[in-house]
Amino acid sequence: MHAAKSISLVLGSGGARGMAHIGVIQVLEERGFTIRSISGSSVGALVGGIYAAGELETYAKWVCALERLDVLRLLDLSFSGTALFKGERIINTLKELTGDQNIEDLPISYTAVATDLEKSKEVWLSRGPLFDAIRASIAFPTVFSAFSWQGKKLVDGGLLNPIPIAPTLRDMTDCTIAVSLSGPSRSIHPPLPAPPGRKEMNRYHKMVVEFVDSLQKKNHRVAEDEAGLFDVISKSLDAMQSTIASFKLAAYSPDIVIEIPKAICTIYEFERAKELIEVGRAETERVLDGFTR
Repeated sequence: MHAAKSISLVLGSGGARGMAHIGVIQVLEERGFTIRSISGSSVGALVGGIYAAGELETYAKWVCALERLDVLRLLDLSFSGTALFKGERIINTLKELTGDQNIEDLPISYTAVATDLEKSKEVWLSRGPLFDAIRASIAFPTVFSAFSWQGKKLVDGGLLNPIPIAPTLRDMTDCTIAVSLSGPSRSIHPPLPAPPGRKEMNRYHKMVVEFVDSLQKKNHRVAEDEAGLFDVISKSLDAMQSTIASFKLAAYSPDIVIEIPKAICTIYEFERAKELIEVGRAETERVLDGFTR
């Protein structure tokens, strides 16, 4: 592994856990690896795209400064009847923060994976505006509106491929490193600290779920006894993606797999970015140390 310097990096889907991808990239660079290619689904496409554009440090500082209510303020209501939020506000915020580029002009190879909703097929986005590709890949069903692209309705890439290794198979790099956000529950070192006040976090969790569910009832006339629908949907998709991820890893067998435990946070706890980045750093250090002994 000492001789392997150029890498293809695969970044998986998993909501807020994807902030761990930032820590993974930081350690890889510190260890002297050169990332030549990135493939990502959902939050993996987001973090990978911003890294490919050379703005990961800017994004990391911004996301680490987010507070709980800031996350809610980034959500723009949609009245389409097909999703709760348009997803434009977060994308426009990121464009202002990092600037937009065409994928083909990026210094490294980049592919965002989305899902064609009508044909139930993967779509690999490796040309055109970077944030169009990111927007398509993060279109979490019922939460963000589908993204229209070349006559197709695209949604979250994690639905069909939560850890997209296949786009990197033709890369001429020394090794492939895949980062799964669906790892098994286990103790991590150092452990992820609990947010201040567990009761307060429970109230925050309830506030987010109730806020989204109240919108869902309003937009979709969900019955009162179906409270917690958003929570059920998000956990169900998380479980589905975990299963698919295990099959993808078995089928393609990347050289190195870094697994971030699925249970470390919910999909929307972006205000814990600083802690999650440290988890990504620690897990990458642990895995790489195991290969270099």
